[in-house]
Amino acid sequence: MKILKYTAFSLFALLIIIMITATVIEKIYGSTLAGNIYDSPIFVILWGMAAALAIMYMIKRKLYRRMPTMLLHAAFVIILAGGFTTWLTSENGIIHLRTNQKINSFINTDGKQIALPFEISLQKFETVCYPGTHTNMDFISYVSITDGKKFEEKQISMNNIASVHNYRLYQTSYDKDMNGSTLTVTYDPVGIAMTYTGYIMLLMSFILFFFDKNSTFRKLIKSPLLQKAAMVVLLVIPLALSTNNLSASNIKSEPKVLPKDVAQEFCKLQVLYNGRICPLSSLAKDFTVKIYGKNVYKDFSYEQVLTGWMFYFSDWQQQPMIKVKKQAVRERLGIEGKYASLDDFYNVKNEYKFNNLSLDETRLMGDAIEKLGIITMLYSGELLKIYPVADSAGSVQWFAQNNTLPTSLPENQWIFIRKSMDYIHEKVIAKDYDEVKYLIDKTAIYQRREAGDASLSVQAVKIEMLYNKLDFIKPLFMLCIALGLIVFIYNCICLIQSVKPNKAIQNILLGIVICIFVYLTMMIIMRWYISGHIPLSNGFETMQFMAWCTLLLVMVTYHRIFAALLFGLLLCGLTLLVSMLGAGNPQITPLMPVLASPLLCVHVAVIMLAYSLMGFAMLNGVTACVLHTFNKNCDEQLERLAVVSRLILYPAVFLMATGVFIGAVWANISWGQYWSWDPKETWALITMMVYAAALHVQSLPKFQKPVFLHVFTIIAFLAVLITYFGVNFLLGGMHSYA
Repeated sequence: MKILKYTAFSLFALLIIIMITATVIEKIYGSTLAGNIYDSPIFVILWGMAAALAIMYMIKRKLYRRMPTMLLHAAFVIILAGGFTTWLTSENGIIHLRTNQKINSFINTDGKQIALPFEISLQKFETVCYPGTHTNMDFISYVSITDGKKFEEKQISMNNIASVHNYRLYQTSYDKDMNGSTLTVTYDPVGIAMTYTGYIMLLMSFILFFFDKNSTFRKLIKSPLLQKAAMVVLLVIPLALSTNNLSASNIKSEPKVLPKDVAQEFCKLQVLYNGRICPLSSLAKDFTVKIYGKNVYKDFSYEQVLTGWMFYFSDWQQQPMIKVKKQAVRERLGIEGKYASLDDFYNVKNEYKFNNLSLDETRLMGDAIEKLGIITMLYSGELLKIYPVADSAGSVQWFAQNNTLPTSLPENQWIFIRKSMDYIHEKVIAKDYDEVKYLIDKTAIYQRREAGDASLSVQAVKIEMLYNKLDFIKPLFMLCIALGLIVFIYNCICLIQSVKPNKAIQNILLGIVICIFVYLTMMIIMRWYISGHIPLSNGFETMQFMAWCTLLLVMVTYHRIFAALLFGLLLCGLTLLVSMLGAGNPQITPLMPVLASPLLCVHVAVIMLAYSLMGFAMLNGVTACVLHTFNKNCDEQLERLAVVSRLILYPAVFLMATGVFIGAVWANISWGQYWSWDPKETWALITMMVYAAALHVQSLPKFQKPVFLHVFTIIAFLAVLITYFGVNFLLGGMHSYA
């Protein structure tokens, strides 16, 4: 049995090494060579042998008697069998369509012509642009399909596939004359069905495992060592603060702006934004954060930034304030630093540098294109729906200055909408700020009169603007994490010296926790008032609410467990960091369809939670190693910390697996392939497999030794760092933005 066991685990270790090597080869020599590794018969055979030996080992150990364990491993076997079936039997290729031309075959990856059980023809192809721009957001093929018995018309676009007789058609490319379209064709009914069955079984096994009273997880919860636990630690995610490294030669002269009080007065006007009525202040803040990455530019407030772009466009188009995240996009723009000006998007002939992009190029340039589109929408006025118009039934619509207005609109109202902003602009240029304020007030009066109950009260506007000003999430999360680290070190010292934490220090920390709790309570109440519903509708709100709940829990439990303060500060800091990252890229324009899938949100949230738990285990391991180094008589404490780590690793690995396979479903819906051996996918699988080793305590007895387990959790966390940071900055791939 030992030979069987070690051969099986050795094969899985070999597969991890091969995958690591392939990702490095892909970076150095390109995806073709790496693809040959993943697609090679040897690689497939190794997976098959590893699965077969694992099954034989489970049978020898009679693990089939444990339903959750049996179902879990059977799910992985079925997923592998589904992948093998896909590799063996699936067909992939492309169809190139021209308008009104009937096609009944496609070219596969080997260049062979494969017959289709239906005819397809392109009726029309079109692109959908970001509102107010000429930049492509989506690509749509209108096709007709007939199999001799049934005629259908379908619309194929990004995230909207067509399925005919188990053939799945995806939008891939298009002809420059807009009269042709290229579709990807996949045929894999058996492989996909088997793989999805495996995913469902996997989810069921996870649920059964956590509810099984005989599971290792339930036994760990009941461990006497855990009941005595006096320390809990949590993940600290390293923060890389971005700085603007622009050289002096790149910095333009100071742009013109409105005085702060005038800009603030202007931003009290109401606007239809993201489906709700809010002060322009909220749009101004999101606009500045979206474009620049921060809510201030130089010493200018976000109200000054928005009004600066509105009234002094020629000044602001030269400002290097458009944050460009990807190096490839910076090279295309010809800039050296992280920030581009609007002028950088055009060459010396005033030609747009992003013309005629393919789908892949559009995805790569998507963030920069979206920012350019937002600026264009502001300049054209499309972003500023500040004019309400009520119809005879009392229904209110909000219009931008240049929108098509109702034909029944009275002439004086039509003139006001068309001309009032131009008049304000004239007074701004003349620096007649008293008159500007007067005109702003007239516009506000018009809004309240025309919108009636659909407009915000003066009090509501003030509260929302105050809420915008009181956004201290960044310094707050930095404070929490810094204090958490300090308390972590202090707690380690106390454990080493076997002394109790100082009471005065506990009280100071409790006071800080209470202050943060009061601040978060105030912000949540204000957001509730502003939105009109419980603030739990998106990632930012749920993370902020989680931070609030954490601090509430700390205040209830701290008097019994000092480590609750440590736990609370670190978890609060982490959740506020996540909420800040979400708020750092506000959605101003519609998302590219492929990124609008709800599966993407679930995939990212589950993966991030898994990373957090793995970081928790890592920090727990660091504590144990420090304790082991400085206190040789700490066996019970090391064992206690090992129980905590084992308890954490079960949900961490299960969440990681769930996140990976949710991502596979999303990819299948969006791209036509549930697995493509992209570096991010591959490293996520590597991370899951590395951490899964620690769950096989009976088979790998080394993990029963506390010191070994703690060292493992520290080293294993390198896989998380490579998956999250290394792929983004070193290995690249489709997920390099994530």
